[in-house]
Amino acid sequence: MQYISSSFCLPMNFMTKTPGHIYLIDDDESMRTSLTRMLREVGYMVEDYASAVTFLEKSIPVSPAVILLDMQMPDMTGLDLQEKLLQFGRKTPIVFVSGQSHPHQIVRGLKKGALDFLFKPFNLEDLLKAVADAIELDRRQLMRVAKDVETKKDYATLTPREKEVCSWLVKGLLNKDIAVQLGTTDATIKVHKARVMEKMHADSVQTLVKKFLESGLDGSLLD
Repeated sequence: MQYISSSFCLPMNFMTKTPGHIYLIDDDESMRTSLTRMLREVGYMVEDYASAVTFLEKSIPVSPAVILLDMQMPDMTGLDLQEKLLQFGRKTPIVFVSGQSHPHQIVRGLKKGALDFLFKPFNLEDLLKAVADAIELDRRQLMRVAKDVETKKDYATLTPREKEVCSWLVKGLLNKDIAVQLGTTDATIKVHKARVMEKMHADSVQTLVKKFLESGLDGSLLD
């Protein structure tokens, strides 16, 4: 059975510019073998699994990565696996591959966060684009998580008083207004503010607010 359209020929010198990890899950052995070979040839690291259950039991999360997932499998469908991964909080982007799927399955998969959906036989160029887009998305997600961790780590170094000042800064208050709120002087607030900005690695209040909005710290400060 043909799974990949012969209308696209991969250049001999083609190598991916976005190396990453691919989890290939498909119960068809010939499909796994051919895709694994081609994807490795262009520079991806590929792990292949014959079932969703085996993937859940043996795979170790890495990033950046993409899950190339067959929709129809006997032990656990692609949609069932997607649901399990959501429950576990595993956010690796998913690209579904299927020979036959009902429209409601496609809609359900996309609504739950699948990045793309390819029908067999698919064009290799389309597959490579979907994989590259998914890995780039996961790379951005990883960078975002790293920034969030760093922001929370910096915030933990603030003293209790600096955290109070930081809270009012994020709320948009001026130094003189914060001084009134905390019952101290404008000069004292300026000192605390300078320390907050230094420890939080923020060159402006706007940068400080942006860090908090992106890291999720703003909710605890603004309540």
